[in-house]
Amino acid sequence: MSNTTKNSALILAALSLAVSTAVNAHGPAHANNDKERVIVEFKPGSKDQIEAFLHLDDDGYLDEDEKDGGGNKDNKILQRYKRFNAMAIQVPHSAIHGLMNNPNVISVTPDEKRYAMNTQWEPNKPYGIELVQADQVSDAGAGSRTVCIIDSGYDLGHPDLQTTGVTGVNDSGTGTWYTDENGHGTHVAGTIAALTNGEGVVGVLPSGQVNLHIVKVFSASGWAYSSSLMAAAEQCADYGADVINMSLGGSRANRTEERAFAQLNDAGVLSIAAAGNDGNTRHSYPASYDAVVSVAAVDASEQVASFSQQTDQVELAGPGVSVLSSVPRGMGEKVDLVVAGTAFEATGMDGTARIEATGALANCGIGDAPCNDAVGKVCLIERGVVSFAEKVQACEAGGGVGTVVYNNEPGALLGTLGGYSASIPAVGVSDTDGAAMLSQVGASTTVGVTDSDWAYFDGTSMASPHVAGVAALVWSQHTTCTNNDIRNALHASAKDLGAAGRDNAYGYGLVQAKAAVDYLTANGCGGSTGGDTGGDTGGGNPGGGNPGKGGPKK
Repeated sequence: MSNTTKNSALILAALSLAVSTAVNAHGPAHANNDKERVIVEFKPGSKDQIEAFLHLDDDGYLDEDEKDGGGNKDNKILQRYKRFNAMAIQVPHSAIHGLMNNPNVISVTPDEKRYAMNTQWEPNKPYGIELVQADQVSDAGAGSRTVCIIDSGYDLGHPDLQTTGVTGVNDSGTGTWYTDENGHGTHVAGTIAALTNGEGVVGVLPSGQVNLHIVKVFSASGWAYSSSLMAAAEQCADYGADVINMSLGGSRANRTEERAFAQLNDAGVLSIAAAGNDGNTRHSYPASYDAVVSVAAVDASEQVASFSQQTDQVELAGPGVSVLSSVPRGMGEKVDLVVAGTAFEATGMDGTARIEATGALANCGIGDAPCNDAVGKVCLIERGVVSFAEKVQACEAGGGVGTVVYNNEPGALLGTLGGYSASIPAVGVSDTDGAAMLSQVGASTTVGVTDSDWAYFDGTSMASPHVAGVAALVWSQHTTCTNNDIRNALHASAKDLGAAGRDNAYGYGLVQAKAAVDYLTANGCGGSTGGDTGGDTGGGNPGGGNPGKGGPKK
C-alpha cells in the first residue's frame, strides 16, 4: 500500500470515527446519507476541477442533489477562500472516499469546532461558601424561610442584593432600614444572600428566594443597647422570622434580654450571634445565652481566628477571616497589584490615593530619601527606619507613580500614612512577595486602589451569617423541623475541628450545610445531640467589635 493510500485510509477512518461518535451521542445513524462538514485542500489552480468533480452549480450547491433530491440545499459549499487553496463543504459521507482519491485533492479533514477561549462567567465565590457546603444544597425552596438581620441597615439597590422579598421598618433613632451608614449590615446581608447575578459575590442563599427582614439598630457609630436589641428581636418575630442573625455583642449579660431570647426560642425562632472578637475566654452576649447559638470564626484553612473568643458557650464555627462581601456602594476598596503579569495580594494604606497607575518597577531601597530613579515608575520600598508616609513622599519626590512597601518581618503589611493624603496609590505586601518582586525590577507593574461595592472584613460577625444562612438553607429542605431540630442537626453534622468532640474554640465544629441536610434526611426531625451549655449573667449592651489586623473586625 502506498503512503498516499495509507494516508487516505487513515483520514477516512478518522472521519468515520468522528461521524460514528457524533451519531452515537445524538441519535441513530443514517448510513452514508449523513452530511459531513469537511475542509478540502486542493492543488493550486484546481479549484474548478474540484467543483466540477463535486457537480457544484454556480450557486455553490450540489446540483446532483437538486436533481435527485428535490432541492435539498443542505449539501453545499460552506466557505470559499481567496488566499487559500481550500474550500469548506458539506457533503454526504459517501462522497468522502471519492474526494480523498481525487488526484487534485491534497487533504480532506473534519471541519472541527472551535470554542471561544473564555470560561463561562462564574461569580466570585467567597471561600466560605464552599467551606460550609452551601454550594452543594439548592436554595430553590428558600422562599419558605425568613431570615431577620439585626444590624446597621441594608443598602437597598446594591447590585448584589435582592430588592424583592426584603422588608424593614424605619426607626426614628437609626433612620431608614434600607440605607447603611456603617457598612456592617450590608456585608452581613451579602454573606447570607448575595445574588448569583453575574457580578460581585454569592451568598449562602444566592437565588433571591429567601425572605429578609432588616432591623436597623446601629447607626454609623456601630453600637446600640440591650433594649434596642430586644425590640429588634421582637420585631423579627412579628415579621415571621425563622432565623435571626446578630453579628453583635457585649461583655455583660442582661437577664431580661436573656429571658426574651428564651421566649423567642420557645416560639420557634432560631437566634444566632457572634461569639466575640476579644480573643479571650470571656463570654459575649447575646451569643452566650442558652437560647442563642454562639458562633466562632475560622480562616480559610479551618483554623480558629486569633480574635475569636473561646468559651463553653461556643456551638459552631463559620468562616470569619478575610471574608469578601457586599458593602454600601462605593464604601469598599479594591486593591490591584500586578507585576510582570503576576497578581500579588496587597492591602491599601490608609491615606492612599484612590487611583490606578502603571510603570516599570524600581527598587527604592528603604525609602528614606527621594528615589531619583523613579520618574514614571512604581517604587518598591522595604519597611523600616522611616514612616510609611515618608516612604510614599520619597517616591512622589522622585516622580514615582505608585508605591509598594514590603514587610521586613513575616506576614502581610497593613499600613497607614498617619493623616498624610498621598497623590499616588500606596499598598503593602508581605516579606515573601516583596522578595519575589525584587527579582522583577524593571518589569511592568500596575498598582491601584479604587472604590468598590465589596470589601474584606474579619470577625465573628462574618462567621455568624454563614451559620444563619446555612440554618435557613437546611430548614428550607426540611420545613417540618423545629428550630431545635435544625440546631441539633447543625451540631451533629458539623465538621469536628480542634480537640475531638465539642471544644471551646470550635464548638461542635465547622457548620456543614449538605451534611446537615443528609443528617435530617436519614434521621428525621426530633433528634437530639446533647444539651446546650449555660453562661454568665450580668448587665450591659450589645456594642460593636474592635478593629483588627486584616481589615475591619466586626
